[in-house]
Amino acid sequence: MAQFGKASAKRSKPSYFMAILGVTIVLFFMGVFGWLLLNASRYTENLKEDIKLQVYLRRSVTQADVDTLMQYIKTRPYTKSVEYIDKETAKKQWMDKGETDFQELLDENPLPASIDFNLKSMYVQKDTIAAIKADLEQRQMVVESVKYPAFVVEKMGSSVRAGLIVFAALAALFCILSIILIDNTIRLAMYSNRFLIKTMQMVGATRGFIAKPLNMRAILNGLIAALVAIGLIYGLMLLSEYFLPYLRDLRDNNKVVILFTFLIILGISISLFSTYRSVVKYLKMKLDELY
Repeated sequence: MAQFGKASAKRSKPSYFMAILGVTIVLFFMGVFGWLLLNASRYTENLKEDIKLQVYLRRSVTQADVDTLMQYIKTRPYTKSVEYIDKETAKKQWMDKGETDFQELLDENPLPASIDFNLKSMYVQKDTIAAIKADLEQRQMVVESVKYPAFVVEKMGSSVRAGLIVFAALAALFCILSIILIDNTIRLAMYSNRFLIKTMQMVGATRGFIAKPLNMRAILNGLIAALVAIGLIYGLMLLSEYFLPYLRDLRDNNKVVILFTFLIILGISISLFSTYRSVVKYLKMKLDELY
């Protein structure tokens, strides 16, 4: 009996290896997809936060009025960053763009001073920006006009919504397929243990006694597969950032940790669930059905 158990254990080792390898591959590709999704999300946020609103000030405005308005904008929940552009700075920016020097035609600088500020990504929406503009333009004694790239905001909003829908659909489909693949891999690994499971049942072992070591092994296998997949994904991230440095700015370490934690939980959970289901299946089968 002991020899039979040792022989069965030896035969099961390759299956465990293939189970770990199969789960690792699935988790790796799932993690890469998640990483790309996180990068796309962060890139979209950066694009939104590049949108600049320019509050052009009246010529008669005083410095006190400017300070008051700047403080008001700074304290708004939608503000990411704010900057005061005086007339000379506006002229320098105009010349840096390669525009014609207007001093050849005019005696004074016609460019108005302005307060430029960027919004947080969640507020870059057509209706929200329109409301912000209306609020600022109520200060008619200080504000002459508020300008922003309305066309870009409108197109960006529709494009982002379409992109999120497509990514969400792909993520859901990929997650379902990954779970199915992991489940099938574990069930194939457990197939080689079917006689061992049935033999233990026939000598009087309880379901809990039979399932416990297999479940513990499933947890270990899932953890090993997840850690190997995470190591490969992290290596791929570092390699990609080495050749494409701008990817470093897109990485959100907190979200990456959440992604890796999700992979660990998924690897362990599916391995454990599939193993237990297979054990119950073989316990319910008759001996002749195992062949």
